[in-house]
Amino acid sequence: MKWKMIGDTGLKVSPLCMGVMTFGSDSDEDTSAKVYARCREAGINFFDCANVYAGGNSEMILGSLIKPERDKVIITSKMTFGPRDPAMGLQGYGSSRSQIMHHVEHSLQRLDSDHLDFYFLHHFDVNTAQEDSMRAMDDLVRAGKVRYPAISNFAAWQIMKAIGICQHHGWAKPRLLQPMYSLLKRQAESEIFPLAQSEKLGVITYSPLAGGVLTGKYGQKQFSEVDGRLKTSRPYQRRYADMRDYQVAATLGQIAQQQGVHPVTLAIAWIMANPAVTCPIIGARNLEQLQPALAALDFALSDELYKELSSLTPAPALATDREDERALHR
Repeated sequence: MKWKMIGDTGLKVSPLCMGVMTFGSDSDEDTSAKVYARCREAGINFFDCANVYAGGNSEMILGSLIKPERDKVIITSKMTFGPRDPAMGLQGYGSSRSQIMHHVEHSLQRLDSDHLDFYFLHHFDVNTAQEDSMRAMDDLVRAGKVRYPAISNFAAWQIMKAIGICQHHGWAKPRLLQPMYSLLKRQAESEIFPLAQSEKLGVITYSPLAGGVLTGKYGQKQFSEVDGRLKTSRPYQRRYADMRDYQVAATLGQIAQQQGVHPVTLAIAWIMANPAVTCPIIGARNLEQLQPALAALDFALSDELYKELSSLTPAPALATDREDERALHR
């Protein structure tokens, strides 16, 4: 396996990160244990979690699984929107200092660990000064409870502002980003990826299969016609309401068939080939779903195939809106 470096942290991780959102929800403890074991067998040492996943159960299950080998794996968790805790009252949501300190303790307890390798601000909090959030994260690093701060779902200017604040004060700065990215959602290419490369930040991308659209089971069918997350999740239905997305999925399926691989393998391998991406976050409810994602580890994506897949969807406009400058960024 070709290990990847997380920015300039010196940490080596597998080319895939396993997201454990299904642990304790779609996957019971036994299935979660089998999925974890298969990931470790395949060489994956990177696991992504959040305090909201399965109401905290995902952290508890992950904690029990990593306990015998805690120092061999890299784990993340997130906060901003925590599990409903009556003790917090109105303070249960957001990225204030009190919320960060409250939620990190509960995450560490559920994970049965004395530290998190990366701790994400899950979303940008418009009601809290970034100085307060980043100072709290720095305090967690100094206390040894968090190795590195991280940021998810921020715009590029919000990320850079956070970095600037930390550099100005000499605080621990964010070292890992987690944006949405797939063949159907490529906005990160405009500013977040160039920012990450410039600042030497790690990037782990989520939703590589676009909520299941790129798995091959939809084709040009409406999401209401196929069992899956899209059938039950209103946010996903809004996110992938454009029927052109399903036309892209159908074409991806045809190309995958020509290549003799599963469309999931192809969709994930396309993300892995982007030099700005440290690793995509995969997910699975069971071993059957996991296998085509793991197959991306051994799939050699040629430059020609990468270009063919990239042509299925339009690349986002440059941040400066100067298309004549695009060649300078290749």
